[in-house]
Amino acid sequence: MVRWRSGTVSAVRREWHGAVELDVTTDDGPLRALAYPALTGTPEAGDRVLLNVGALVMGLGTGGYALVVALPDRLPPDPPSAGTDRDQGHLVKARYTPLQPILLGVDEEASPHREVMAAADSLDGMPVVTADLHSALPAVLAGIHADRPEARVAYVMTDGGALPAWFSRTLDGLRDHLAGTVTTGQAFGGDLEAGTLHTGLLAARHVLNADVAIVAQGPGNLGTGTPWGFSGVALGEAVNAIVALQGHPVGSLRISDADGRARHRGVSHHSLTAYGRVALVPADLVIPDDLPTDLAKAVEDALAPLATLHSLVHVATDGLDAALQASPVRLSTMGRGLTEDHAYFVAAAAAGRHAATLIP
Repeated sequence: MVRWRSGTVSAVRREWHGAVELDVTTDDGPLRALAYPALTGTPEAGDRVLLNVGALVMGLGTGGYALVVALPDRLPPDPPSAGTDRDQGHLVKARYTPLQPILLGVDEEASPHREVMAAADSLDGMPVVTADLHSALPAVLAGIHADRPEARVAYVMTDGGALPAWFSRTLDGLRDHLAGTVTTGQAFGGDLEAGTLHTGLLAARHVLNADVAIVAQGPGNLGTGTPWGFSGVALGEAVNAIVALQGHPVGSLRISDADGRARHRGVSHHSLTAYGRVALVPADLVIPDDLPTDLAKAVEDALAPLATLHSLVHVATDGLDAALQASPVRLSTMGRGLTEDHAYFVAAAAAGRHAATLIP
C-alpha cells in the first residue's frame, strides 16, 4: 500500500505557501519531493527524509512528487499548548492516518468565531458556484471579478482531491484575490477549518463576509472511468447543501471539445451525473454563449433532460477572454491551457459572471 524510500535532501527547489519542493537523492536515483512544513518541519539540504513514492512510481496525478513523511533525524517541536487542553482546537483531519493534524475548527468552543458560527443558520441567498475540477477555480473567479471586481469571493475546498490546501500552487497565486479559503471535511490547510461542507459554507458567508463562494475539490480529481466512480459526484451533494442553507447554487458545467475522452466531450458525464442524478433541488446551470456550433448543439442536447429540474441560463461571453488572460495564475486543466481548451475555461468564467449578477 505504501512504497517507502529513504533519501537525502540535495537542494531546495522552491517554496510556496505551506509547501517546499525538494531535490532528494535516493538509492533509486534523484527524485523531486514535496514537504508540508506544518506537518513535517522544514527540510534543509543534508536532511535525511522518509518518502512515500507510491503515486509517483505508479504515475498517478500527484504532480510528479514523492511526498515527505518525516525528517527522522530532526523532528519538529510540539506545537504551542500541546498538552491535553483544547485551546488550540481538537478538530482531527486525515483522521487515523499517520500524519493526522489536530486543528482549530471555525465553530469550536475555543474559536474566536464560535459565537458567530453558533448563530449562523442561513447563507442569506448568497450565490455559490459549484465546479467539478480545481482547475475551474481561477476561471470562475475571473468571471466574477470581470463585472464585480470589488466582490468578496471565498473558496470552499472539499476533500475529493488533495487534502492539504498547500498542495495547490493555483491557490497560492490567488491568495491576494480571495477573501479566504475554508477547508472542509478531511481537507485542511485553509484560512479556516470546517468539519463539514455546511459549516464551511456558513463560515464563508458569516466569518469571511463573502459575497460569493466557490465550491470545488482540491487538485487531484479521482476518476475510474465508470459512471459513478469519480470524486466530482459530490457536486450534486453540494447543491443540496447550498439550498438547505438558503443559498443560490450556480452550476459550472464541465464543457470541452478538446478532451480526448468521449465521456468528457460536450458536457462531461461528471456534470450530467452530479447535476442530473445527485442534485435533488434546482440550480442555475450556466451555458456560455458563442460556443462553436457543433459544441453548442451537443451541450443543448445533453442538458435538455436536466431542464425539468434546473434552470438553463445562457450567459454572454464578451470580455471574458480578456478576464481569463489576465488571471494571476496560469490556467491549465488536464495539461491544456486556455487556447487548447477554450470552452472549458469560458464555461467556468460564465458561471462566475452569472453568480456576480446575483450579488445584492
